[in-house]
Amino acid sequence: MTPGVVAVRPDASLVEAAQLMRTQDIGDVLVADGQRIVGVLTDRDITVRAVAEGIDPLTVSARSVCTPDPVVVGPDDPVGTAVALMRTHAVRRLPVVEDGMPVGVVSLADLAVAEDPDSALAAIGRAEPAGGATA
Repeated sequence: MTPGVVAVRPDASLVEAAQLMRTQDIGDVLVADGQRIVGVLTDRDITVRAVAEGIDPLTVSARSVCTPDPVVVGPDDPVGTAVALMRTHAVRRLPVVEDGMPVGVVSLADLAVAEDPDSALAAIGRAEPAGGATA
C-alpha cells in the first residue's frame, strides 16, 4: 500500500485534478465528498474519457469522469484479497479504507513488490519516474 491519500472534491475541474497529479507526481486521485470516497480519477480517465472526446477539462467535474463507487480493501486484508478484487473488477488501483476513512491506495506495483520483489513489475514500481512522468 502507498500510504496517504490525495483527493479532490467531486466538483473539482479536471484541470485542478491534473495539476494536483502533476504536483504530487502521481497518476490518480481519489474523488471524495467529505470523508466518503465517491470515485477514483486517473490520468488515463482524463485523457480517454474527456480530452479525447473533446470535453473542456476546465468545465467538466472530476465526478463526471471518474470511476464511481470504487471497490476498496482494508489495511489488514490479505494481499490475495486485493489481487482477487483487481482481477475480478479489472482495476489497477484500490483505495484502502479503515473505519470508513481512506488511508492509502494499493496498486499493481505494490502487489508485485509484495508477491515477487525481484520481478520486472516490482522493479518498475520502485523506480523513480523519468522527467516527472507517471504511468
